[in-house]
Amino acid sequence: MPRNLSAVRSQVEAALAGRVPAPFTFRERKIAETVSAGIREIDSLTGGLPRGGLTEICGPSCSGRTSLLISALAARTADAEACAFIDGRDAFDPHSAEAAGVKLSRVLWVRCRNIDQALRSADLLLQSGGFGLVALDLGDIPADTVRYVPLNVWFRFRRAVEDTPTIFLVLEQEPHAKTCASLVLRMGAEAALWSETVEADRIIPFQQPHARLFRGSLLRAEVVRSRKQA
Repeated sequence: MPRNLSAVRSQVEAALAGRVPAPFTFRERKIAETVSAGIREIDSLTGGLPRGGLTEICGPSCSGRTSLLISALAARTADAEACAFIDGRDAFDPHSAEAAGVKLSRVLWVRCRNIDQALRSADLLLQSGGFGLVALDLGDIPADTVRYVPLNVWFRFRRAVEDTPTIFLVLEQEPHAKTCASLVLRMGAEAALWSETVEADRIIPFQQPHARLFRGSLLRAEVVRSRKQA
């Protein structure tokens, strides 16, 4: 038996010669570099966004996934990195993004009408390289539609960013990249925050809920999958 195994091993090494050096030799996995997502609590939870990997940010509408994306874009453009934003349903608001600190002059905005255009755009941009962050927003596309994206597409995306400094973010309602994702973050809204109205420098409490001012909402973030110990 050992002699047969040795022969098989020799055949495999000969077949992979020139493509995979020393296929039976253990190679230590590289430590992924991470950068800030622009939100201290998210960095503490995840350890940062991994370069050279695919990160999924999933959750329903109003879960904070877009806010996290805008924070990441603001952080990367502040460091003078070129970024690309692939808008799956042409829903991006550049004025709000600029007000949040995103330097639009360093962002390539690709406006798409359907998921096919969005996936093709992502493929081209990831293969071209040169971007510090590439974001693919599929959050407004029904989860049933995204679910039918072939798994080999996610593998191709992962391979395209492997061993590169690019951060690939995908926004969805549900995670779909499976083992291709280096980090999966699920977002959710907890509770709305309200305040009393202010009039003539006086705080006037109102009994009616519709008379209160909306200050924001508490958000929840949960790490579903991570290849980095955080």
